[in-house]
Amino acid sequence: MEEILCPRFEKAMGLLSTRWVGLILFELLKGTKRFSEMEANLPISGRLLSDRLKMLEKEGIVERKIYSEFPVRIEYSLSEKGRALEPVIREIQVWAEEHVTKEEVEAEKEDKVK
Repeated sequence: MEEILCPRFEKAMGLLSTRWVGLILFELLKGTKRFSEMEANLPISGRLLSDRLKMLEKEGIVERKIYSEFPVRIEYSLSEKGRALEPVIREIQVWAEEHVTKEEVEAEKEDKVK
């Protein structure tokens, strides 16, 4: 008998496997960040970071707070829904430290250069 994939699980995996989403969530687990801080800390273009943050905000995982100062200050943080992902992200980190070798990471980097 074939098991049918749960649509909610499929949606969650699709969201978490979207390129750069995991690193953005990992960064926001450290606390509230300005866009420029995340852009400096992540190996991602500003345009793509902006797109991913908008997607995560639409999903209710990230909250954006705008301060009416000059210049305008915008900060991003995890919502309650986003903070609920912390154990998942931490477990992926533990798994990666135990099972992903430095050689695998280096080989992947070399493949991207080719």
